Amino acid sequence: MGFKCGIVGLPNVGKSTLFNALTQTAAAQAANYPFCTIEPNVGDVAVPDARLDSLAGIAASAQIIPTRLTFVDIAGLVRGASKGEGLGNQFLANIRECDAIAHVVRCFEDGDVTHVEGRIDPLADIETVETELMLADLESLEKRVVALEKKARGADKEAKEQLDLIQRALVLLREGQPARLVELKPEEERSFRLLGLLSAKPVLYVCNVEEASAHDGNTQSAKVFERAAAEGAKAVVVSAKIESEIAVLPADEQRDYLEAIELDEPGLNRVIRAGYELLGLVTYFTVGPKEARAWTITRGTRAPQAAGVIHTDFEKGFIRAETIAYDDYVGLKGEAGARDAGKLRLEGKDYVVADGDVLHFRFAN
Repeated sequence: MGFKCGIVGLPNVGKSTLFNALTQTAAAQAANYPFCTIEPNVGDVAVPDARLDSLAGIAASAQIIPTRLTFVDIAGLVRGASKGEGLGNQFLANIRECDAIAHVVRCFEDGDVTHVEGRIDPLADIETVETELMLADLESLEKRVVALEKKARGADKEAKEQLDLIQRALVLLREGQPARLVELKPEEERSFRLLGLLSAKPVLYVCNVEEASAHDGNTQSAKVFERAAAEGAKAVVVSAKIESEIAVLPADEQRDYLEAIELDEPGLNRVIRAGYELLGLVTYFTVGPKEARAWTITRGTRAPQAAGVIHTDFEKGFIRAETIAYDDYVGLKGEAGARDAGKLRLEGKDYVVADGDVLHFRFAN
């Protein structure tokens, strides 16, 4: 469905190293100087989900196709980016095209890797980047107000509604708070998204730590976790250096490497899953002898729209969705067992698809 998560942060925090590991490529340069990434690099990554393997095993599926997220590596922001410093306007435009932000924060000491601000202070780094996003939003909204006010004085209902949203956002931005803190009614969410505000995007803080802290983090990452909890964001700990080493190893050697450093899984799995959760996404499955496949939808999606993710004809001609909960499918050893036990349900157009549902759509040609 084209969900994009933009990787941002100050220069030299490990963004490109992380991106290279995510996509298991060397597409993004990882050099020790600012602006080594001039154009955004884009990579699709599989969302790790052990459920898919279980379903495929039961159905003896010939192929396994996971759901995917897109990560965009965006060049390092610097103080003054909102005014065009360091190619800032270009970078901010790239962020605007993303659905969420993965904010990489440097939580490690290394004298060989320079810091653009000359010190290691993850909370100050977060403030620098967020301030630039808020300043860009402030400038963008203030430019729109005059024209909207003229329309709102007339009978333009849409202009009045848009102006109200903008004014509520401006109150927060002028107080130094991001636009994502604006309280919205469900019917206002789409219009608010269309404002394209950078500081309204959901944020995942990725704490890049030294190798020794890859499991539990360190005192610097703990501060970031506290901030994330306070603002309703998410945070994860990774060592970009470890991840870049793991990424180039064959699967069996990856497992040995992880065991040797006492990690259960690559930190990137946590990043991908957290990004998936941050965007409010859930997974449903289609399972058969040809393939077991995971599909991405937003939480709250109804059955016809979920079918439309596979093909628009499925949504247009939707009749019913044969539905089996994941636990029932696994516990009863597949579709036949679930059907015999009365656990296969026929759901209609109003059914909200649950995370883990195994679905087969009936539709009219």
